[in-house]
Amino acid sequence: MGLSLAVYLALLSTGSQLLWGRQARQPRPPLLRTVHLGLGFALVALVFLLLGIGVVGTLGHYGTLGHSWHLTFGLAVVSLVVVSAASALSIHPSRPWARPTHLVINGLILLTLMGVSWTGWGVVQKYLP
Repeated sequence: MGLSLAVYLALLSTGSQLLWGRQARQPRPPLLRTVHLGLGFALVALVFLLLGIGVVGTLGHYGTLGHSWHLTFGLAVVSLVVVSAASALSIHPSRPWARPTHLVINGLILLTLMGVSWTGWGVVQKYLP
């Protein structure tokens, strides 16, 4: 989870640089967009990995899912990350809705990451002796 938060913060940093440069009409640094896209793909992979670990671990320990709000927040994170990635890949002058959608979804991801982190702490406490 810590790595996914670090990747999200790196995405926030590179995305902010892209946005500020665009608004200031500055030339984009050569690899900034590539790094941002790579980090985005990494976040998608990480959230699916964490989803898999969580589902397998919970089923193995409890035999069922849904013992806390953690599952709800986790599924929300996965869904929002997928929608964010799809909207990011749709950003183009012919689709003016894609960039604002991407930015709003990313703000929602921050809120759900906070929720999944908070509820995850309670889940981890159940596993520790």
